[in-house]
Amino acid sequence: MNHLDKLLKMQLESLIGSISTIDRLEEQGGTSIVHQVITKSGTYLLKSSFKEKYREWLQAEAIVLEKLVSQSIIPVPHYYGFLEEQNSSHLIMSFEQGITLTTALAQAKTDTAKLPLIKSLGQLLHKLHSTEIKEPFHHSDEWLSERLQKAEYYVRNGWTEGSNELLTLLVKNKPLKVKQTIIHGDCTTDNVLVVNGTVTKFIDVAGMTVGDPRYDEALAIRSFVHDKKLKNAFYEGYKHYKITLDEFRYFDEGLYEFF
Repeated sequence: MNHLDKLLKMQLESLIGSISTIDRLEEQGGTSIVHQVITKSGTYLLKSSFKEKYREWLQAEAIVLEKLVSQSIIPVPHYYGFLEEQNSSHLIMSFEQGITLTTALAQAKTDTAKLPLIKSLGQLLHKLHSTEIKEPFHHSDEWLSERLQKAEYYVRNGWTEGSNELLTLLVKNKPLKVKQTIIHGDCTTDNVLVVNGTVTKFIDVAGMTVGDPRYDEALAIRSFVHDKKLKNAFYEGYKHYKITLDEFRYFDEGLYEFF
């Protein structure tokens, strides 16, 4: 990928201009290969996926980012284009400054340093869940049912570590409904960026839609759910809804297993 194939390079340059340098980034998830691309017009992020499941996710992320281009309420990277080849898919977006919250928390050696980071995560998520639902998002009360159907599809195709037994339990024991909001859909500490000590932006937004805010909440607190001090800091910022332990287990230890 450091020397792009000619067709992909031509397609990229038609979107962002002549490429000066392209460097693979180390900090990334397991679903994509990520490069920083520098041109005369600016610095961009190229995200490439090769397996069918991850190509679907990348296309979903491209669709979300493209729909959000004209808005300024939800902070996400800027969309520039989506390219598909026979065996790969490629998303080009703005290169955002900052580090993931996971990295920021690892660098913060004391609770005193961690607390404002966690509080700002709560504030950002509260703002998202309080955002008025309008275009490009369509209101649906069937988010959980759709997720469970997708989980069943993943099980059939061997695309998940989640089991049929767990899926059966989740279908039988759905939590009571709460008011749906715009959600991130994978709101772990890996998928938000920190700039100058504050969580400022969402990344990896393939799952952003109208859905159950408890899913975001569960994933946001999963790494410190048993740390009272850090969890309290989160709820100083997040005042939308306080998840119960049973709800947390349903979404984090249950539904998330499939995704």
